[in-house]
Amino acid sequence: MPRIRKVEIKHFRGIRELTWCPTAGINCLIGPGDSGKSSILEAIDFCLGARRNIQFTDTDFHGLDVETPITISVTLGELDEGLKNFDAYGMYLRSFDAESGSIEDEPENDAETVLTVRLTVSSDLEPLWSLVSERATAQGMSRNLNWGDRVRLAPTRIGVMADYHLGWRRGSVLNKVSEERVDASVALAKAARDARAAFGDKAQSQLGETLGIVATTAKELGIPIGENIKAMLDAHSVSFSGGTISLHDKDGIPLRGLGTGSTRLLIAGLQRKAAAQSTIILIDELEHGLEPHRIIRLLGSLGAKEAPPPLQIFMTTHSPVALRELAGSQLFITRPMADKHDILPVGTANEIQSTMRLYPDAFLSASVIFCEGASEVGFVRGLDQYRTANGYNAITAQGTSCVDCGGVDKIFKPVSAFRTLGYRGAVLRDDDQKPPEGVESAFIATGGKVVAWRAGRTLEDELFLSLTDDAINKLIDHAVELHGEEVVNEHIKSASQNATSLTAIQTEALIEGITGDSRAILGKAARTKKASWFKSVTWMEDVAREIVGPDLANADAGFKALIDDIFAWAGNAGK
Repeated sequence: MPRIRKVEIKHFRGIRELTWCPTAGINCLIGPGDSGKSSILEAIDFCLGARRNIQFTDTDFHGLDVETPITISVTLGELDEGLKNFDAYGMYLRSFDAESGSIEDEPENDAETVLTVRLTVSSDLEPLWSLVSERATAQGMSRNLNWGDRVRLAPTRIGVMADYHLGWRRGSVLNKVSEERVDASVALAKAARDARAAFGDKAQSQLGETLGIVATTAKELGIPIGENIKAMLDAHSVSFSGGTISLHDKDGIPLRGLGTGSTRLLIAGLQRKAAAQSTIILIDELEHGLEPHRIIRLLGSLGAKEAPPPLQIFMTTHSPVALRELAGSQLFITRPMADKHDILPVGTANEIQSTMRLYPDAFLSASVIFCEGASEVGFVRGLDQYRTANGYNAITAQGTSCVDCGGVDKIFKPVSAFRTLGYRGAVLRDDDQKPPEGVESAFIATGGKVVAWRAGRTLEDELFLSLTDDAINKLIDHAVELHGEEVVNEHIKSASQNATSLTAIQTEALIEGITGDSRAILGKAARTKKASWFKSVTWMEDVAREIVGPDLANADAGFKALIDDIFAWAGNAGK
């Protein structure tokens, strides 16, 4: 069956212009919200769907400019003999070069033969579908696909209203899994006189193969509908037609009562069975209604791990689970630019794949703060929570996420992968160890941001050297709550080579205030490798939210400037 080779969209919703050559298998669009992912799926559906009309409004035009028409062009390759029929489509057959993505108006021997369907919407809001051919236009000719071919090529849309496919309606997947059709006229007339069960017996013999496929597919996917499912009249239908016939479980309960996730999973499995007749599937928000293990099962049923791919899938997701399951060749990042949309393939380089497995959440953001360790992640999160509670915009709401890179020697490996794919990146690190020479300066030269604690300090050093006595006392009390007085005291004694203790510092704080030497000792004690006081995301998150945030206004100006720098960068995520 045909597959999409090229998608061209102009002036549709948030997309000024987009050109994309998708893969023949899974094409999963990722990226921050409002980057046009769903609009791309909608454009494909509008262009290829078996509809005689679509309701457009002025808001479907980019920038509300109704004087510039919407054009959506979809080029189809891997054509079957019916679509290569010269009498029907000879004037519209073109050629496609997969390597360059270029299309020539004449078929050529060394290129793939393709057809291009175009949807145009002008200011009158009336959609017009046509096949694209310069030579046909030159002769004053114009036509669209035959209606039968449009129905056959129409993508299967698995969305919120997916239960549409659980009845024998026009275009539903049940009409694609086999050639069986039911003559329901007599039974439907009786159904009007309460003959639901009688029709169920009649349909059982006519739709046995299809019902068997449904039962087998549901069993494979772990959906509990039983083996003896039935095709019966839907008691809630208003009119009697082919669409009145729908799937019911062994107790006669319509399968449209299944949960959203089960419905989507079942339909995806059925679509796989119908691949011989229809290969293109559209799934917006893949994870909707599905637990992580069922997301994995859905991707498996769609052939995510198979070669060659059995289906061509266009999907969107915000699920880290999906990102971990898919290969970089199946993932594409949408990038809205000033004058066009770019779609960047994630790629299969080892560095990219490993980064995707470790930090899938970050790939769903617009900007990423690469933190040296868990302490920095918790610190930024806690301060963000404090700031948000006091009227600031959350950096997460602005598309910024934090990742724990596990040390300064590892921090620039994921940075490089993310920057290659167009993400904004900032590094937040300690200064007790330096990154490899030249790596950081190269990152800065490409537009990256680096915030490092001052003069060889770690985060713990900065806290105890920069905050007020009141905040330091609270830090000590919190450390005691977490680890106990004995552990904290031993850490202080070790860091000071037995020159001071917990009791001595607490006494000093009451009499004369905490000295610079004691502050330095506390910073060193707090980062003891074994049982560090706050070295976890949760512990440092609490410290930043409850102690550091309220104290910042009175803290050391240099330390406060570094914090402001981090959040100023994060707040410019959309700029």
